[in-house]
Amino acid sequence: MKDRGDSLAIYKYKAITSDGKSLEGIYNAKNKEEVILMLRENRHYPVNIKEAKEEKDIRNLQIFSRIKTKDIAIFCRQFYTMLNAGVTIMSCLDILRQQTENKKLKHIIGKIYEEVQKGLTFSEALKNHKNVFPELLINMVEAGEVSGNLDTIMDRMANHYEKEFKINSKIKGAMVYPIILSVVSIGVVIFLITFVMPTFMEMFEGGDTPLPAPTRILLSFSDILQQYWYLFIGGIILVAVGINQVLKVEKGRLLVDKIQLKFPIIKGITEKTITSRFTRTLSTLSASGVSLLQSLEIVANVVGNKVVGDGLNTAKEEIRKGVSLSDTIKGIGVFPLMVTSMIEVGEESGSLDEILEKTAAFYDDELEAALQKLTTMVEPLMIVAMALIIGFIVISMVLPMFDMFGTLEI
Repeated sequence: MKDRGDSLAIYKYKAITSDGKSLEGIYNAKNKEEVILMLRENRHYPVNIKEAKEEKDIRNLQIFSRIKTKDIAIFCRQFYTMLNAGVTIMSCLDILRQQTENKKLKHIIGKIYEEVQKGLTFSEALKNHKNVFPELLINMVEAGEVSGNLDTIMDRMANHYEKEFKINSKIKGAMVYPIILSVVSIGVVIFLITFVMPTFMEMFEGGDTPLPAPTRILLSFSDILQQYWYLFIGGIILVAVGINQVLKVEKGRLLVDKIQLKFPIIKGITEKTITSRFTRTLSTLSASGVSLLQSLEIVANVVGNKVVGDGLNTAKEEIRKGVSLSDTIKGIGVFPLMVTSMIEVGEESGSLDEILEKTAAFYDDELEAALQKLTTMVEPLMIVAMALIIGFIVISMVLPMFDMFGTLEI
């Protein structure tokens, strides 16, 4: 056995449990002796242990597998179902690492299973994979372990991420039709300009009749597009890369989020999305016994808008000084008056979590209605815009024919 230092290898093992059942699995360890020690500590009898070199290639392929909100929701729902049925955490992880469909998540659950076997708590193991599991889930699991109601926590988390996935799906769904129509429109325009129009204009070459201004403009654009098409493609790529880089920079992200809160068409939807996430997440945290200051710190990273996130971090400091939550929320200037009023009622009655949950349900419905309204408004506008552009191209091609016919009559 070569000395691996502190690096870990993946081992496949076969063992017999204390009650005589066969057991198979994988385990990250420095050497075989560590795997044997783990099995014996769990009262298993090793049968076969070998290094799984091929697993390294599988791990490299996992960069193509993304973990989505839906995967997290399913993970929480399945975990809750098993915990509620009396299954232990270790058994839950063992089952999930075998049946989870997402390859990357399946691999991570396998690692968590091994880390819990080594003595870490479930929340500590989740913290080792912060790039996969949201901070909200990690903090909630930790609270559930301390209070002894992890099953209830996982149920709340399942509901939370199911609603989050539903909202995200509605937002994406509202954008599908405009995006498809835009792509089709651009494709049709490019086809007409680069293929149809040059062929159509050949009949007018050499004629004495000057071409109309719209036709000349379109022909010039067609020539430029055909000769320098690579510049157009390069420009699109540069713009896409530039936007991506801007979003990675803190100031750029702040600027984009400010625009989202001020641009007339998307302002209402942005505010409703933020409000829905804020009230639902804070309600879940409050109902689980997480302190208000810690809750605001988590919510600031969940709302999906840096302007509001910075405002919530400032609110946290104001609350530390004794200011009420409702007063600090008013200062952010994004949340509707109804939200601040409901929070004030919740603080006075001591039922903040229930009030926030009802508020979140209301704004979920409001968001759905706003998205439907936006889709209904955008569709005819895009159809009209497409008709105007294609109509201009067609008229530009037809105008020379009218001029030619007029010359023949003379």
